[in-house]
Amino acid sequence: MVIWQGDFYKRSLFDQQGEMLWELVITDQQGTMIHEAKCPQSQANSDWLIRQLQQATQKNIPDLIQVFRPQSIGLLTSAAEKLGIKVVPTRRTSALKEVLKRRSTNTTIDVSTLDRPPPQGLPENLWGEQWGFISLKAGDLIQFFRDRPIPIVDMPEDLLPINLNLPSTVFIPGIVIYGGRKSMYLARWLEEQQPVSISYIPTQIGLSGGLVLESGLVDRWILATFEDPEMAQAAQKYEDRKVMSKGLHFLTVQPDDSGITYTGFWLLNDD
Repeated sequence: MVIWQGDFYKRSLFDQQGEMLWELVITDQQGTMIHEAKCPQSQANSDWLIRQLQQATQKNIPDLIQVFRPQSIGLLTSAAEKLGIKVVPTRRTSALKEVLKRRSTNTTIDVSTLDRPPPQGLPENLWGEQWGFISLKAGDLIQFFRDRPIPIVDMPEDLLPINLNLPSTVFIPGIVIYGGRKSMYLARWLEEQQPVSISYIPTQIGLSGGLVLESGLVDRWILATFEDPEMAQAAQKYEDRKVMSKGLHFLTVQPDDSGITYTGFWLLNDD
């Protein structure tokens, strides 16, 4: 499968007529430039994008283009559909973001980052009965969950420990939610939200804090809060292990702590 990563955004640059410029940047998954072009804002539309995509696809046509910027999705989807190319919204465009970050070195605005809203509370009807921190060695993680009949599973190939060159002995931290009778309902909601990462956000050093779920393109959810110093220490250990695992972590939803039945599993990585 041929996958490209694309972005279409406003530059803090103007043409000779004083009109703001928009820039199209397309790379492959390794960050190799496929196509780039600029146009004045008055031409920033699907027709212009179609012409640019036609130029970009003269030698090779991708199966899909990954897009991380919400404002780019509508126009790029409209243009790509004319050429039979699927556009997939996702935060996981690390190669493209790295290219954009390098291009922003001499400017005050890093175009690879997006404004994110404050996290919102999880709907009460989704709350599980309990939750906790767990960890598994990288060498055991995938086999442990892959061999189980789990209804909802998300294991992106690029996040597998072996593809991140992680030693098999490194512990991969995770969050487990025991959902009880709401387990499947919670897992289906999470599937719709497209989990990306879960981070510990301390509110008072060593005393309290919470877990924030990043999902979709810019969505943020308060997954849990706590005021227990021991829980805060466990949360900090969870973050320390994420450093050792190159940001790799996971989320699992289970009806209970029997270890027999699993409802959902997501392999995550700090974006």
